[in-house]
Amino acid sequence: MKFTRADAWNLLNEYTKNPSLIKHALAVEASMQAYAKKFGEDVEKWGITGLLHDFDYEQYPSAQDHPFKGCDILRELGYPEDMIHAILGHAEYSGVKRESLLDKTLFAVDELSGFVTAVALVRPSKSIFDVDAKAVKKKLKDKAFAKGVSRDDVYKGIEELQVDMDEHIQFVIDALAEKADELGIRGVTVEA
Repeated sequence: MKFTRADAWNLLNEYTKNPSLIKHALAVEASMQAYAKKFGEDVEKWGITGLLHDFDYEQYPSAQDHPFKGCDILRELGYPEDMIHAILGHAEYSGVKRESLLDKTLFAVDELSGFVTAVALVRPSKSIFDVDAKAVKKKLKDKAFAKGVSRDDVYKGIEELQVDMDEHIQFVIDALAEKADELGIRGVTVEA
């Protein structure tokens, strides 16, 4: 069975009501779509994987439930096993080894997409267009900033995907910039 982006969007909204979690899902979707284009992969499938990676988190936030309950739901609905494997593998504690390019990419963009969004939102302009890789790397070193983001996962994702850190960060920034309006990170005019 072929699932569409609309199906995935409806499923996300059925389980997730928190606007921040929905924006995170959209950010990861944007990063996954951009990498799918770069790698010559199925853009819709990769985007849906990003969109649904945390769809169960609001209802099942504990490590014993997330992402396992969501993956059970996806399996019941007939989603492809490679998508489910990638979603399981994005949680470091799941014990599921990241093997495919899809697995590794989801892990590499998940925490970073959220982190880049946070960096944009603390800018005076609140704009992704005022963010570059240097600013993100500086904020990564600040342990007090966005404490919920696992720096270890960010660095491990870059290592597993075997990409240059600066290029990967800039790639995610550029992917999010393409969806700036949808993500609420286009920014505001700052008075001098």
